[in-house]
Amino acid sequence: MASPTVAANAYANLAKMMERGGGAEKAGQAVAGPSFSALLKDSVGSVLEAGKKSDAQTMAMTSGKANVMDVVTAVADTDVAVSTLVSVRDRVIQAYEDIMKMPI
Repeated sequence: MASPTVAANAYANLAKMMERGGGAEKAGQAVAGPSFSALLKDSVGSVLEAGKKSDAQTMAMTSGKANVMDVVTAVADTDVAVSTLVSVRDRVIQAYEDIMKMPI
């Protein structure tokens, strides 16, 4: 289950993307938005950061400098981020397979 902070960050990121260029075409010209590769790169980067935070919290706990709840929260956030990334990957692969099955 996603924590409220993770959900709030996801909604905030979506709102930022929509403000930057997720809207419809204006005056016959396409509005330039973030590319799919940039969104994917940002997503993978955020998952890596969550993993690094989790690792840092775990190391701090082993040395007696961190609270167990902080470690559990960091690990849970990383789990949610990885699960989300895997779901998106699966959807992209499914979409690719559906496109490849389309007749020309």
